[in-house]
Amino acid sequence: MQLLVAILQSVVLVPLTLLPIINPLGNAPIFTAMAGGSASVGQTMARQVAINSWVILVASMLVGSYVLEIFGISLPIVRVGGGLLVAATGWRLLHAEDTDPVRVAVAGQAEELSARELAKRSFFPMSFPLTAGPGSIAASIALGTGTPSTSRDYLLGVIVAVLGPALTAVVIYVSYRYSTVLLNRLGDIGTVVMMRFVAFILLCIGLQMVWTGWTGLTMPLGPAP
Repeated sequence: MQLLVAILQSVVLVPLTLLPIINPLGNAPIFTAMAGGSASVGQTMARQVAINSWVILVASMLVGSYVLEIFGISLPIVRVGGGLLVAATGWRLLHAEDTDPVRVAVAGQAEELSARELAKRSFFPMSFPLTAGPGSIAASIALGTGTPSTSRDYLLGVIVAVLGPALTAVVIYVSYRYSTVLLNRLGDIGTVVMMRFVAFILLCIGLQMVWTGWTGLTMPLGPAP
């Protein structure tokens, strides 16, 4: 039972960490613009973007730590670096304005795209870098560094690395699929309040990751021989 609870906590931690960085509500207006107001195109794009994002996040969690090992980067350093990046992202979102150059550029090109071109762009730029961008990839690597090396625990880590991004992808799909409805329900003020609250949670998660990494760096290696 304790093991199951630990797995569930680890699985839930993944979307709690990644969703504030991905910020699907903030990307919802861009997605709506790229879909051109078409419900069928929007549904197809939302599904494909969710699948693409899941693949990117799972690959980052499972392979990222090995890539870091090749370059000789320790896990505590990754947690500190990833935590700083997450915290900086949260701080930036707390003071963000609706002037992101990438989003503005994508929104400006939306009217020039046909339905076929919109489907092709489900990966770029909607999946990457607007959804699963550098920030979420770095955070995924930091989360994946906790995967143990033993066979049994490694399998459990793989389960977490698959299910956590799956929950994240579901939220991404729902947010994009019903982006128009969400924006109308929240309104301008509600959207701003929601984004600021999520940004504060993201800042706290980033600081927690920094503290965990710093603890690993300063922890004694053991008694002297």
